[in-house]
Amino acid sequence: MQEHEQLTIAEYQAAAEAFREGTWDHDVSQNRDALVAAMPRNPGKILDLGCGPGRDLLAFKRQGHTAIGLDATPAFVEMARTWGCEVWQQSFFNLDLPPETFDGIFANASLLHVPHAQMVKVLKDLHQALVPGGAIIISICRGDSEGYSVRPTGYRFVSGWEYETLAPCLEQADFEILHHYYRPPGLPCEAQSWLVMVARKKLKIQISG
Repeated sequence: MQEHEQLTIAEYQAAAEAFREGTWDHDVSQNRDALVAAMPRNPGKILDLGCGPGRDLLAFKRQGHTAIGLDATPAFVEMARTWGCEVWQQSFFNLDLPPETFDGIFANASLLHVPHAQMVKVLKDLHQALVPGGAIIISICRGDSEGYSVRPTGYRFVSGWEYETLAPCLEQADFEILHHYYRPPGLPCEAQSWLVMVARKKLKIQISG
């Protein structure tokens, strides 16, 4: 495991209870709805990538989807499993996902822990796990730098992205970008600190002779 990932997981592990309390009431229904709207089936099978304590996993389950969580932090995996969903403990950098399985992948504030140089590889791994026409939504902090965010309980590695830098990565991983928007809603664009991108795995074109 790489050092930046070890440090990030250790910080989340140490702050797990505080993180759950501090984020559980965050309203990201806009992002959940955007993913479902882009999926080929509704209800469908959704991978909550970096599911944390399971807030969105539970929301998807209540909507009737088959929701599976994935996180690298042991405390979060344990918390998320209490909602009765399957949760896998895996690293983003060593994903072991079943091919062509998910209608949607929900990457909400999770891929921001991926360094710029490794983003295309991670996206390619996620691409193969989607059914043809499957959708991915990525909510990620804006900016052009990467490095450690210092916390009272340790360090989190964070990379910032803009549409102009993330779009080529999605295209290199063979995604079709559907649309994007910025959050929180209701603020001027320069004050919106989150970029949200919605993309789809391209349908295979079969040519019959």
